[in-house]
Amino acid sequence: MSGGSRRRPTSFDVAERAGVSQPTVSRALSGSPAIAEATRRRVIEAAEALGYFVDERAARLRRGSTGTLAVVVICREGDSASSINPFAYALLGSVCVAASERGFETLVSFQAREGDFFGHYQEQGRADGLVVIGTTTNQAAWEYFRSLESEGRKVAYWGSPFEELEWVRSDNRAAGRLAVEHLLAAGYRRPCFLGALNTPQVQFTERYEGYAEAMRAAGREPCLAPTVNAATREEEGRRAARRLIERGENVDAIFAACDAMALGAIEAFAAADIAVPGAVGVMGFDDLVAGRFSRPPLTTIAPDPAEAGAALVEAVLGEGGEARRRVPVSLIVRGSTAR
Repeated sequence: MSGGSRRRPTSFDVAERAGVSQPTVSRALSGSPAIAEATRRRVIEAAEALGYFVDERAARLRRGSTGTLAVVVICREGDSASSINPFAYALLGSVCVAASERGFETLVSFQAREGDFFGHYQEQGRADGLVVIGTTTNQAAWEYFRSLESEGRKVAYWGSPFEELEWVRSDNRAAGRLAVEHLLAAGYRRPCFLGALNTPQVQFTERYEGYAEAMRAAGREPCLAPTVNAATREEEGRRAARRLIERGENVDAIFAACDAMALGAIEAFAAADIAVPGAVGVMGFDDLVAGRFSRPPLTTIAPDPAEAGAALVEAVLGEGGEARRRVPVSLIVRGSTAR
């Protein structure tokens, strides 16, 4: 060996040391039941002694699999890493864990700028499938990924504004119903939905629909505090709450379409010396960590990120049957609605 370098051991070296043929080494290390256990142990001991490791990627490619799932996180152009919705990070982590539990590695890409979008991981043989998650405010990104749809592509989406894609979503209508039931049981009489309708954010509209359904079932008229675009969701919530205050609306509780909007609303009420939860209750959706430490801590509704991540991986791998599925949600009661 020149220059002190050492040749990597091969399966032929293992075969020679174990006293078997090279095909026997391959079958023994792949777990073939045709190999006697004593022979398998001898092969494994020889491989360990030589420092030989199976090239899993090459083995998977021979079996027609890359052993990798690609994950694209769609961001708003110009956003920094710190301004991405924390739920997207939680969901990303859950997708990676769910993929790992099924023996897959993950290839992650954050994408925001038109012209830099990429989704041909499966076609290039870099991944067995693709999970797309992220903000619906980047319309160009969603249009790009929708344009790639074709027979044989394995893709699942979280946050998709398009019904025809193979999406996984929270059970948003159930969330709206849960919010109304909780607020009425807590003694609030006129809860109002704070959020925007008829936007690419389909989830917000679905939460409103569940809210409105529960309000009518309780003999009450739905109320909408509409938001308009702002630099952040928090600012959208602040502005919508300020308008409610300025108009003197007869509202004693807010169910915001997301936690960030709810936190903005709490700031607006605090600035106007309106007590939360005494004068007005506030709750959101997502279970952001920031909501656990707000003053008061924020009541929220959320899907389990672990369950959502598993559902996305199952959808890509063709497990579980349903092409489109909803992840159950749960109510988390904290101080912002504790009258």
